[in-house]
Amino acid sequence: MKTMTCRQLGGACDKEFSASTFTEMSELSQHHGMEMFEEGDEAHLKAMNRMKGLMTHPEDMKKWMEDKRQEFNALPCDK
Repeated sequence: MKTMTCRQLGGACDKEFSASTFTEMSELSQHHGMEMFEEGDEAHLKAMNRMKGLMTHPEDMKKWMEDKRQEFNALPCDK
């Protein structure tokens, strides 16, 4: 298992997620984002708008995802 924060994954808080794979980590982050969206959390809404901007440029989004995947892969496993 590896741990990353919401902020490390492009979000707005220090909530921690633990996962065995980057795909699982991404899913946990997305679920959290949806919860924050439903709550109308302003900081997370701003972070989501930044991500929307990336999504309008597929190459930028692809690079961002690959950078995050590499960051995840470089993390030590939790003890």
